[in-house]
Amino acid sequence: MIPRLKPRQVPIQNWILQVLVLTTGSLMNNWAFAYKVPLPVLIVFRSAGLPVSLLFGFLFLKKRYRLMQVVSVAVVTVGAFLSALSGSATSTSSFSLSGNVEDMELYAKGITMLVASLVCTATLGVLQELTYKKYGPAWKEGLFYTHFLALPAFLPLIPDVRQGLNSLYEARNIKTNSIPHLPYVILLANLISQYACVSGVNQLSSRVSSVSTNIALTVRKALSLCLSVWWFGNPWNTQLGTGAGMVFLGSFLYTMVS
Repeated sequence: MIPRLKPRQVPIQNWILQVLVLTTGSLMNNWAFAYKVPLPVLIVFRSAGLPVSLLFGFLFLKKRYRLMQVVSVAVVTVGAFLSALSGSATSTSSFSLSGNVEDMELYAKGITMLVASLVCTATLGVLQELTYKKYGPAWKEGLFYTHFLALPAFLPLIPDVRQGLNSLYEARNIKTNSIPHLPYVILLANLISQYACVSGVNQLSSRVSSVSTNIALTVRKALSLCLSVWWFGNPWNTQLGTGAGMVFLGSFLYTMVS
């Protein structure tokens, strides 16, 4: 028998729209690096995703939030900003605009891309919430179609993928006292963890609001940052501790009042 896909629970145009928004946002976010946008500015825009999601929920989903929910989101946002910025002091000090008109134009284009990426991310949250509310929690279907339909967008990146695989192949002969073929083991572990993470996020977004999903993702990022500091032996500083504490506190408060 020829394998066939299950009948769709959600019309295909809904998934196509989400893929377009998701791909555009991701590309804009990555391209901003090529337009003289420093890492601290990028962190500010990424940290702004949660309040923008709250704003879009208010404007387009007609949601009304309690004062404590808004305060909690603000606490989480500031905490995420402090945590992420704690390790980028060198990037801040090394960045300066020369005043050259061409440099300023590049910087303005980069900021425009970050704003567009932020809007795309918030729009995607609204689209997902509307889709799951109307058609039910078809998160497995969403997981498949949003990745399958996005594959053509990565065709221009085939040379980069080939280069990465070649680098793994060359690194296989590096003599270490650790696991044989370690680069491939790391790649496999990364693929498995990414699949588990993306599946969990899709399932979560099908059950709770986009704001709640964003808060959960922010907590995950804070935990990942703390884990990386411990794992790689990086110095722990007051700013990182304060930021992580604010993320956890704000998330707890939001959970209590929701």
